Amino acid sequence: MDVLSTVLKTVKLEGTMFYNAEFSAPWSLRSPASCLLAQYVSPEPRHVILYHLVTQGQAYVAVEDGERVLLSAGDIVVFPHGDAHIMGNGRDVAPRDYERMLRDVLSQGLKPASMGGGGELTKFVCGYLACDPHLSKAFLGGLPPVFKVNIGNDSSGQWLKDSILYSVGHAVGSKAGSEIVVAKLSEALFAETLRRYVDFLPPGHTGWLAGARDPDVGKALALLHRQPSQQWTVAELATEVGVSRSVLAERFRHFLGVPPMAYLTSWRLQLGAQLLTSTSRGVAQIAGEVGYESEPAFNRAFKREFDAPPARYRFKAKVAAAK
Repeated sequence: MDVLSTVLKTVKLEGTMFYNAEFSAPWSLRSPASCLLAQYVSPEPRHVILYHLVTQGQAYVAVEDGERVLLSAGDIVVFPHGDAHIMGNGRDVAPRDYERMLRDVLSQGLKPASMGGGGELTKFVCGYLACDPHLSKAFLGGLPPVFKVNIGNDSSGQWLKDSILYSVGHAVGSKAGSEIVVAKLSEALFAETLRRYVDFLPPGHTGWLAGARDPDVGKALALLHRQPSQQWTVAELATEVGVSRSVLAERFRHFLGVPPMAYLTSWRLQLGAQLLTSTSRGVAQIAGEVGYESEPAFNRAFKREFDAPPARYRFKAKVAAAK
């Protein structure tokens, strides 16, 4: 899973925990789509992943029009595409809609919030991770709208859970450095959750994460992501991986649906789009950084991918960000 670490570094995850709940049954809340949260998270266009970590008791969660997922202590439930969802415990009650309360919820920090009917207690921490909307497509594309993983069933997961509870408690008192610690723990929690999710994928599963788990495809992905500007050929990549060209091409297509070089082209263009919107570097410089030998070649490929040449794409992104 070295490739997962590489990609998570590239997409520049920025996470934190923003809500600390102690709710007694019956209770229910509706969390809005993360695109509404994004405006409070960053002035730049960011994709926001939502999650809830249950630390005590039980709950249910469901994306709208979806089936309920049951949660217990140690479960983390992730909404990789930021879907709106309902969460609760106990008999059905009208959910409290947090869409109109987002500013207040975020400004409250990690001071414990409470509500409910006085029954069974559920404690959980809510968090988010903001990432580049282009670069995150690589590993988010094959994920379902919602999934859960238990992190409390072994020593490493229990350590992470305990560290989060300790840091959340200290963050309430606004101790120096607590926000940074909580942010880093949030990012570590997401990385650990993804690793555990991949470990339990069924053998016949396909997609980016399943490919990252495959020894041959995973090694090829790691090489492409670490050195995207290198002038790779399928033969050179296969040699580095230690398999034949035909085997690598077949396995790569099986998991990701495209040949290795097509995947590399798409990744280079996603990197180019990220650099256009986050830096002031010239188009020619960006073209070279992502592996194109000439600016015209980069312009043509970029226009095919994004329906606009790089300069126009950058201008539109700046206009959108200024609104």
